[in-house]
Amino acid sequence: MDVGNQTSVTEFILLGLTDDSRLQGPLFVLFLLFYILTLFGNISIIALITIEPHLHTPMYFFLGNLSLSDCCYSSVIAPKMLADFFSSKKVISFIGCASQSYFFTFFATIEGYMLTAMAYDRYAAICHPLLYPLIINSNTCILLVTTVYLGACLTAAVYIGCIFHTSFCGPNIINHFYCDLLPLMNLSCSDTFVRRAVIFSVVFSFGLLCFLVTVASYVQIITSILKIGTAVCRPKVFSTCSSHLTVVCLFYGTLLFIYLQIPISDSVTQGKVVSVFYTLVNPMLNPLIYSLRNEEVKKAVCKCLSLINPILPGVVDISMIPSSKLHR
Repeated sequence: MDVGNQTSVTEFILLGLTDDSRLQGPLFVLFLLFYILTLFGNISIIALITIEPHLHTPMYFFLGNLSLSDCCYSSVIAPKMLADFFSSKKVISFIGCASQSYFFTFFATIEGYMLTAMAYDRYAAICHPLLYPLIINSNTCILLVTTVYLGACLTAAVYIGCIFHTSFCGPNIINHFYCDLLPLMNLSCSDTFVRRAVIFSVVFSFGLLCFLVTVASYVQIITSILKIGTAVCRPKVFSTCSSHLTVVCLFYGTLLFIYLQIPISDSVTQGKVVSVFYTLVNPMLNPLIYSLRNEEVKKAVCKCLSLINPILPGVVDISMIPSSKLHR
């Protein structure tokens, strides 16, 4: 390509989720509701873990960080996407696009790494209950979370360095509703083979490691549960990790679909739909899964509601809450 004909791209145009004007209003209301529920649910989980001493354990320390990452990476995408529903020209600056890509990758990576740390925590709690206080103590929790954040920072830096240190001299139209990595790479007019190889190596190495650690942890957990003598105790033990296992399946299921989908004609549309699920629906479902399928969280919610009721009468009818749930 003639270098003299190259022009520097200073902004990108997002095509958005759909160009059908009849769908703009309903989709805006639906995704705004998703975003509000995401913020409310995850902030509620964080507040509940903070104020309830019974939840000051390693498991809920990790859960609080997971909820924080859900809030953040959903907030990186949702406000811009909602604003673009009513924009005639969906423009994002080069710096804005790079920042959005970095922080989305950063917080999404934290989610994957934090799920791995939570899987290891459940493995230690169920497979080595007597040694659990020694294996997962406060120092270990801080070390694991620090490693998660540093690893996510490094991973995001590699991604963004590989993508935005290339030349963008041609089309600046991104067929997506946010600055996704693969569509951006396709717009580069530089040779991206090496950069794609680096990104694939990082994704494969760290992603595979997290996936294998998570799978190995749950293989050991399930094996230990099956060895429990009384069948009555098995559902109770498994309930302590079933919520996390559900979230893991949702996370890796959508991730694999996005990046391993077969390149067919409507794969772009499918990718957008799955990206909506990944960026808005998953973060909304996570606090629901942990609150509805976790007895300790439900008891903590009931306790908080019982404390709120005398202050704000009529907010909740305590008579509708079983007395067994009002006391630990």
